[in-house]
Amino acid sequence: MLTGLSAFPLTPFHDDELDEPAFIGLVERLVDAGVDSITALGSTGSYAYLDRDERARVARAAVAHAGAVPVFVGIGATRTSQVLAHAEAAQEAGAAGLLLAPVSYQPLTDDDVFELFRTVTACSSVPVIVYDNPRTTHFTFTTELYARIAALEGIASIKIPGVPADPAAARAHVQEIRDALPPGVTIGVSGDAHAADGLLAGCDAWYSVIAGTLPEAAQRIVRAVRQGSPAEARAQSQRLAPLWDLFARHGGSIRVMAAVAAQLGLAHQSSLPLPLLGLTEDQRVEVARVITGLGFGP
Repeated sequence: MLTGLSAFPLTPFHDDELDEPAFIGLVERLVDAGVDSITALGSTGSYAYLDRDERARVARAAVAHAGAVPVFVGIGATRTSQVLAHAEAAQEAGAAGLLLAPVSYQPLTDDDVFELFRTVTACSSVPVIVYDNPRTTHFTFTTELYARIAALEGIASIKIPGVPADPAAARAHVQEIRDALPPGVTIGVSGDAHAADGLLAGCDAWYSVIAGTLPEAAQRIVRAVRQGSPAEARAQSQRLAPLWDLFARHGGSIRVMAAVAAQLGLAHQSSLPLPLLGLTEDQRVEVARVITGLGFGP
């Protein structure tokens, strides 16, 4: 369940209100594309901007429309009591797993983060995925902390933030992490530009932003890896270089993917929760040009 392609859809908004029909449409699109799992309320899903009721609605909608595809739900929040409340709601909705990032306002220590995961796993009946996303949380995990947390019963996967570009260095990095983890805890790569390298280096899963809106593009990379074709996997990733460049130039993926979803008619043009304004009109034109050039259309 915690291997293969996990798609991270947007949580679309319209007039700063949750756009549940658009979200359901994205989930059904992912089911049709045959992704291995769906992760609702990841960073691309704007979990930090949603209140408790909105998150519960998203979790219920994801599970209700995912069919047999497992749904993981993000539960990160600044207070442990809030995290536990989100975990309870996600489990009540039928989530197959929980995605937890250490979110904070004040800087967190390793002990703070360990205690957060200890508390959540003690109260959860489904697997927990460790969400290492230093760009948004400003917390950096060490391999030692991975090992400490992964020893907790209930930890099932570690979502790592990319791998080195050099294949040998990537394999060594993934192996170092694997050697520190108990058997059965999977490693999932994120940072979509690094996904092909991560999978080829031995990662078990890809926690994917683009798969949430362009699942067919991500599937081509995963399929090539599964077929033992590293050159094809890298070629498919390189084909998406214009998209990776947009991510780099616009401070990450969320604004770009929101513009892609709007271009494809999957969400309203202003689909991000305020104060996130999304891209300018000129930037949207550039996104449209890129995805059209890549062969994606409404």
